[in-house]
Amino acid sequence: MRLLQIDAFTSEPFKGNPAAVCFMDGARDDRWMANVAAEMNLAETAFLSKQDDGWGLRWFTPAVEVDLCGHATLASAHAIRSENVSSDPVLRFHTKSGVLTATRDGDFIELDFPAKREEPIAAPAGLLDALGTTSATYVGRNQFDYLVELPSEAEVRALKPDHAVLRQLPVRGIIVTSRGTGDYDFISRFFAPGSGIDEDPVTGSSHCCLTPYWSQRLGKTEMNAYQASPRGGAIRVRLDGDRVKLAGLAVTVFRGELLV
Repeated sequence: MRLLQIDAFTSEPFKGNPAAVCFMDGARDDRWMANVAAEMNLAETAFLSKQDDGWGLRWFTPAVEVDLCGHATLASAHAIRSENVSSDPVLRFHTKSGVLTATRDGDFIELDFPAKREEPIAAPAGLLDALGTTSATYVGRNQFDYLVELPSEAEVRALKPDHAVLRQLPVRGIIVTSRGTGDYDFISRFFAPGSGIDEDPVTGSSHCCLTPYWSQRLGKTEMNAYQASPRGGAIRVRLDGDRVKLAGLAVTVFRGELLV
């Protein structure tokens, strides 16, 4: 089976968020996919299976299967295009979060994802202490994650969370964000130790929450976002009703064959 590693939401190798993409040659059980994902030991491994009207797509971290993943979807679309597997102008992915599409926009690939709006909540016990902050200006939660806004970009970048404590929280992950400076409307970081990823380099699905959140506060529907992990990555986002458009670049790092 063809297997690629792709850096998503970046134009440079060794930046952005790496994902493995496996083109399936037939049915495999969940345990096999989980084992491949653990072997790859990346934030996500995407498994693609050809269907009559598109592609089946599933995402696994080294620890669990997830219901929504942006960077591995971008990597999957890039793999299909770059490997000349399909010439369809719009790629359709059948996933646990419904049908998702990927459309080429110049050098970019634009993903069509559901908006995942948050609701305000009181900060749960231990959350802010584990993040190492006392200055949160907002705490919310959607179906996947907690969202924490801090007053400044510098504070977001300086966080050194206690991942062992964050691992105990009953969510997929924790999004921390602030208004951006320079070329970016907002920045964020994403911590998901409970899903096997202490800090995700660039997270498409977290921007399904961040896009409507910052759209309301900034009065914009189109924004430039930056995820300030050590690898870093940029996402062009657009709010379209109850959908979020995520556009980014990707780079193939290697391709090979899976023999088992």
